[in-house]
Amino acid sequence: MPHLPSSSFSPRFPFTSGHLQTLYPTLFRTIPPATPQRRRLETDDGDFIDVDWHFAAAGSRARRLAVISHGLEGSSRRKNVLAMALLLQGSEWDVLCLNCRGCSGEMNRLPRLYHSGVTDDLHRVLYYGLAEGGYDSAVLIGFSMGGNQTLKYLGEAPDKVPEAVRAAAVFSVPVELGDSGARMARGFNCIYTRYFLRGLKDKVEKKAKMYPGLYDTARLKEIGTLFQFDDLYTGPIHGFTGAVDYYAKCSSRQFLKNIRLPTLLVQAEDDPFLPPSCYPVEDARQNTSLFLETPRHGGHMGFVVDCGADRYWLENRALGFFQELAAPDYCRQRSRKEGYKKGLIS
Repeated sequence: MPHLPSSSFSPRFPFTSGHLQTLYPTLFRTIPPATPQRRRLETDDGDFIDVDWHFAAAGSRARRLAVISHGLEGSSRRKNVLAMALLLQGSEWDVLCLNCRGCSGEMNRLPRLYHSGVTDDLHRVLYYGLAEGGYDSAVLIGFSMGGNQTLKYLGEAPDKVPEAVRAAAVFSVPVELGDSGARMARGFNCIYTRYFLRGLKDKVEKKAKMYPGLYDTARLKEIGTLFQFDDLYTGPIHGFTGAVDYYAKCSSRQFLKNIRLPTLLVQAEDDPFLPPSCYPVEDARQNTSLFLETPRHGGHMGFVVDCGADRYWLENRALGFFQELAAPDYCRQRSRKEGYKKGLIS
């Protein structure tokens, strides 16, 4: 599927600013009311993963499952995750929101934490969810870092993806990790870097108390970029030689060509986190399963239409994409391109 020619997202002033789009939801969005059920998965490597269930109706299960992956230093209780879960829940989906290791409010047991290329835990959580509910179908949703994990998962070993998984939708994805990290180190973007590093450094300090010989905090205070953090901690702790090796092996763009399931990738043109290499136009043209949509505005995980809205465009876009794929008229199309012309964009 080629790069989608247009987008339905059209924000009102002043939300034509990428930075405002990025900052507004974090600072001003009202947290959606939700009562998820927390469950703990004991993993085969001696650790645990905490997940949140949002069931479509009390006492019963839906036939469809959505699995949501959060962004860097996020969790299953972040506003964007809860809003997406509530919309799907109200549309007769059961929703399973994973927490990366160390992100659920309790530090995980093993030395490892999480990183942008982790896919084994997504695989674990997906299989757990499918086994728990006996669902007819499932979809994957990923935000930012969670989107990179999702794309990498779908493309690195497509034969291992369960047959029940029918589609995916990801937003604001740093598909080239190194280039995105470099952009985050420049200008106004440094405020975002400081925000992420505050949480990452706190996790290292906690891990250092658990594993004093493995986590050395001597140089922690001098770290000022994501590259420095990944070179000293993320890379070596997770089996990479450093940041360069980690970025080379975990950036999802190299796996896009292998994705076989209908996958929506939305990247706002004014996303302050994403350099030109994170807009894989040619990859989308060469893969009929990849739908790349690049709205002019939206920032990073923003997509705010106007002040005070309790539902953002990206949530409607994801649901609309899944509903369109399930429509009989679309399923009968021999060409995905022709199917798109008949109404894939909402």
